[in-house]
Amino acid sequence: MSVLFLNREDVETLLPYGECIEVMAGALAALARGEAFQPLRAAHWLPDRRGLLVAMPGGLLAPGDEILGVKVLTVFPGNAAHGEESHQGAVLLFDAAHGRPLAFLDAAAITAIRTAAVSALATRLLARADAGDLALLGTGVQARTHLAALREVRPLRRVRVWSRDAENARRFAAAESARHGLAVEPAPSAREAVAGADLICTVSAAVAPILRGEWIAPGAHVNAVGACTPDARELDTAAVVRARLFVDRRESALHEPGEILTPLREGAIGEDHILGEIGELVIGRVEGRRAATDVTLFESLGLTVEDLAAARHVYRQAVAQGRGIPLPL
Repeated sequence: MSVLFLNREDVETLLPYGECIEVMAGALAALARGEAFQPLRAAHWLPDRRGLLVAMPGGLLAPGDEILGVKVLTVFPGNAAHGEESHQGAVLLFDAAHGRPLAFLDAAAITAIRTAAVSALATRLLARADAGDLALLGTGVQARTHLAALREVRPLRRVRVWSRDAENARRFAAAESARHGLAVEPAPSAREAVAGADLICTVSAAVAPILRGEWIAPGAHVNAVGACTPDARELDTAAVVRARLFVDRRESALHEPGEILTPLREGAIGEDHILGEIGELVIGRVEGRRAATDVTLFESLGLTVEDLAAARHVYRQAVAQGRGIPLPL
C-alpha cells in the first residue's frame, strides 16, 4: 500500500482559483445539507505563545462521494519576519469505505488557495454586482491569494493595499501590479485604503482592530480573514454591528473568533446577528444582500471540509495526470 505525496507545486498547479471556488461552493453546500462531519478544531498555544498547534478532522459524507481526513498544522504569526509562512503542515486524506490512507498534501498551499476561494465565493454571493474597488489590509500570502481569487468573481477597477510596514505595502504593490497587469496602489493608512472601497479584505496578523465601522462605505462587502482566535480581531464592534453578518459555520463562529465573541460579550449583538452560513446562501436557504447600501460581512474561519474538498480535487487531478510521489507504507 502507498500514499500519494503532493507538494506545493502540485497543489498550486492542480487547484486553480476558478476551479477551487466551485469546489468550495460544493463543499459548503454539502455542509449546509448535513452531508459533512465537521468537529470544532483543536488549537493549542505553545507555552510561550509563539505559535499554535492545530488539528482539524472531518469528512464529506455525500452518498457515493465520501472522503475523510485531517489537517494538522502550525501557525506561527511571527514567521513573516524570517521569510517563512505562518501556516505550515499537512492534509491527510483517507478512503471513507475502509479508512485507507490516500494522500499527503502540502497544507500551506491548500490553505492559501482555498481560503481565498471561499472569500471569493462569499464575494460572488454578497457583494454588489458592480463592486470593483478593492482594499487589502495586509500584505502576506492571503493578500496575494485574495487578489487573485477576487479577480475571478468581480472585474477590479482599483486596488489599494495597506500594511503597518509601509515598505511591505510598496513591495506588494509593485509585485502584484506586475503579476496581474493591474495597478495596485500602496495606501498610507488603513483608513485611506478603504475610503470608498466596495470590497475590503482584512488579511493581516493583527490582534486589535485595524478596520473601524465608520470607515466602511455604504454598500461595501467585507471579508474578515486574518483573526481566528478569541483574543484577536481585525474589525471593531461598530463594523460588526452595522453589517449583515455571514459565516462559514455557526458553531465555529460562536466559539472561535474575537470579531464575533467580543461584540457578543459587550452585548452589542446577539447570536441572531449571524444571518446565515455561506453554504446556506449557496443552496438558497437564507437571504444575502437586500439593498445596494447594505454592508455585508463574511467572517472566515476556515473549515476542514474546505481543506478536504480542495485536497480531494487535487488528488483526483494528480491521479488522472500521473503527478505526485507514491510513498510506500
